Amino acid sequence: MYTKSMLSLDQVQRALAAMLERVTRQPDQPVAIAIVDDGGNLISYARMDQCRPIPQRMAVRKAYTAAYSGQDTMAYAERLHSQGRTVAEMGDPNLAAVQGGLVVRHPGSGAILGGIGVSGLTAQEDEDIARIGLQALGL
Repeated sequence: MYTKSMLSLDQVQRALAAMLERVTRQPDQPVAIAIVDDGGNLISYARMDQCRPIPQRMAVRKAYTAAYSGQDTMAYAERLHSQGRTVAEMGDPNLAAVQGGLVVRHPGSGAILGGIGVSGLTAQEDEDIARIGLQALGL
């Protein structure tokens, strides 16, 4: 028998609350936030009022990509670029090779637990907000 670690709803809600606390300080810069499990399935999602459709979709895609590829989306984009490849070649329209998605790993085993994606600000700001969520997971 195997035992599989996974993110709890309590952890995810804490992470989402921490990220929302930070981004709602600037309500004129709306973002979307997504947290997925290890299979890229949505666990939690929030978007600020007036958030445009593209960031809404990209937050989910960034979280999915981080979980599915097992690496932060910036590293994933750099790896594809170094191989002379594009995300379109992967055959999965949910993948996104842009900064702002972080993989969530179990601190002991290194197993992938999920991904966090943020979209709506600059690429670096999206990643910085995702890091707040990663830290709030308490892993």
